[in-house]
Amino acid sequence: MLNVDSPEATLRALGLELPEAPKALASYVPVQQVGELLYTSGVIPSWNGEVKFRGVVGGDVSLKDGARAAEICALNIMALVRQVAGSLDQVEQFIQLSGFVRSAAGFEEQPKVLNGASDLIYKVFGERGRHTRQALGTSELPLGVPVEISAIVRLKR
Repeated sequence: MLNVDSPEATLRALGLELPEAPKALASYVPVQQVGELLYTSGVIPSWNGEVKFRGVVGGDVSLKDGARAAEICALNIMALVRQVAGSLDQVEQFIQLSGFVRSAAGFEEQPKVLNGASDLIYKVFGERGRHTRQALGTSELPLGVPVEISAIVRLKR
């Protein structure tokens, strides 16, 4: 956590860039604003439209790569937030992350996979990045990706 007042400055200090905000893959909108709340659709580990990870965590995708895929999902969520709010500095609080992990039979470490996203959000936003979360295992995800994450974020008034 480098600059609690400016997530944008922290992102730069960490040497991180955001991808283009992801576009819908089907009949939905990527992000919806209701009052001060933003609801994102599920995002996948893609960078500017290119899928970066495919496979099953606990099978052909390691726990480490699953967590890296979750980090890319978090960067995509931040890109959606910036697209709507104009700046990550407009975030008051990350409320919740909901994540699905495409899991091999017997794999039970979905929370550790989602830590990739949660830890990055905390690094960038400090206490404003603390959130509730659910980490669910599933057998399949769109485009064969290992992780899909959505978020609820509250903006400053």
